[in-house]
Amino acid sequence: MNAVSFGLALAAIVLGAVGQVLLKAGTNVVGRFAFTLDNALPVGLQVLQEPRILGGAGCYALSLIFWVMALSRADLSVAYPMVSLGFALNALLAWWLLGETLGAQRIAGIAVIMVGVWLVARS
Repeated sequence: MNAVSFGLALAAIVLGAVGQVLLKAGTNVVGRFAFTLDNALPVGLQVLQEPRILGGAGCYALSLIFWVMALSRADLSVAYPMVSLGFALNALLAWWLLGETLGAQRIAGIAVIMVGVWLVARS
């Protein structure tokens, strides 16, 4: 995998992870009032009005574009395992931005994933 395809894949992975965090942050807001009787808007419209959810969807759209560009330049068998890096990035972003826990077992699992991605990328 050359530097350009690696950069494109990495951009897609980062955008996907940021999209996940934005979606979660948005659902934290929408989920609190989605099913109350005093809310006249259907849940679908509430979701469409939440800027974090819209931002997450936008990140996914950009991620798709970068991913397709990466796949046009790299072998799928090398590029696809890199998606696993998103697990590590998601865990770190959720810990940092959303206050989620990041225990020793989760960190160990992420480390195993990272070693696996490194081994595949070297092949």
